[in-house]
Amino acid sequence: MERYGIKFPARTLGQSPLRFGLYLERQKMLNSIHGLLRRLAALLCMVILMCAPSALAQLKVDITKGNIDPMPIAIPDFSGGDPEITALGRDISEVVRNDLARSGLFKALDPASFISGQLDISYQPIFADWRVIKAEALVVGQIVRVSNSQLRVEFRLWDVFKGQQMTGLSFSTTPENWRRVSHKVSDAIYQQLTGEAGYFDSRIAYIDETGPKLNRKKRLAIMDQDGANKSLLETGSNTVLTPGFSPNGEKIAYLSYEALIPHVYMFDLASGQRELLGDFPGMTFAPNFSPKGDKVIMTLSRRGNSDIYSMDLATRSTSRLTSDPAIDVSASYSPTGRKIVFNSDRGGSPQLYTMKSDGSSVKRISFGKGRYSAPVWSPRGDLIAFVKSNKGEFSIGVMKPDGSGERNLTTSFLDESPVWSPNGRVILFSRETRGTSGKSQVWSVDLTGRNLQKLPTRGAASDPAWSPVLP
Repeated sequence: MERYGIKFPARTLGQSPLRFGLYLERQKMLNSIHGLLRRLAALLCMVILMCAPSALAQLKVDITKGNIDPMPIAIPDFSGGDPEITALGRDISEVVRNDLARSGLFKALDPASFISGQLDISYQPIFADWRVIKAEALVVGQIVRVSNSQLRVEFRLWDVFKGQQMTGLSFSTTPENWRRVSHKVSDAIYQQLTGEAGYFDSRIAYIDETGPKLNRKKRLAIMDQDGANKSLLETGSNTVLTPGFSPNGEKIAYLSYEALIPHVYMFDLASGQRELLGDFPGMTFAPNFSPKGDKVIMTLSRRGNSDIYSMDLATRSTSRLTSDPAIDVSASYSPTGRKIVFNSDRGGSPQLYTMKSDGSSVKRISFGKGRYSAPVWSPRGDLIAFVKSNKGEFSIGVMKPDGSGERNLTTSFLDESPVWSPNGRVILFSRETRGTSGKSQVWSVDLTGRNLQKLPTRGAASDPAWSPVLP
């Protein structure tokens, strides 16, 4: 029976008004308690959902945070149809794991911890097996032999918590080119999970150093960004310094001492040929390409004065950009090409200055304690990297183009020659150890200053240059 919108059991009918009233009061109390419990349950569900964003939101690495916990990612060996291709799948997976781990943003899980082994790319993974080992992302790949000279490398990136595919790509290549495809896979995963472009399919030029410190040979060399495929571009006895890539990655400008006088040369990677950039009577040094690659900016020494000049590569004509009695050097274009940052001691000590690309509107931007040098503009345009020396120590630092937000990323006996990764997140630099037996090595550091790593070069190495991502 139902009264006043309340359903009563049959045994309450016919009871006294007092007992009936007591029953009503008890029912109201129970309804109130049940309502409160429902509201608490709803609130508890909201709290649980808020505490588990990875199960709801799109899986991403938040690179805007100062302290980044690496994302656990599982990358089983890519499957193959025969023993040779299966072995190649192991190699490709290892390169991808190493690429992502070196970035500092990912923790490549040990394959020995995997419950599931090689996976079929055609089927959805058993996500519970990957949640158990705390993987947040999963990469499943395979290699298909299209012909004796052609392979197809495919992969899928999965969000383990949501159980959804995030991306899937396929690359065609030759068996000899498997390392580049590995880096392409790494770049695609990096971009999907961070929202910014990867940098793994790129190369690094550097100065290969051999022999005793006081009589060391310094030759131009090149390698993949992970240290593979090292080779010397020049094998002569002339000292070579400060290489820099053209924007398309096809040429390298550098300084070479010919007849004891430094001049700027340009090396063509496709032909292996080099050419002198201007036969000037004085020294030329510190070359850098413009963003379009149509100009090279460098310092020329004439009549005892060092100023910054811009050379048009089509006409080989030069334009003088500074005309101060001080030493002006180490010029670097902004990504738009409208501004230039450079180093000058016109204020009494080496400091950083910016100017427009025509040499006007010179403005000092460094005002901290110490001496500043070797500025280089980030490809994103938001920061300028530099070397700072103070109290016998050298640091790699960054600041905004207006000079604000200065902070040091490294400090040691001698850190120098910073250069940016193609995506503007990592900086390469040279670090030299103390003493007569000390040697220089190439290191990398990211913008947090915590992911510091030494690159695997042939031996002593310095003056790194980072190419753009290869096409």
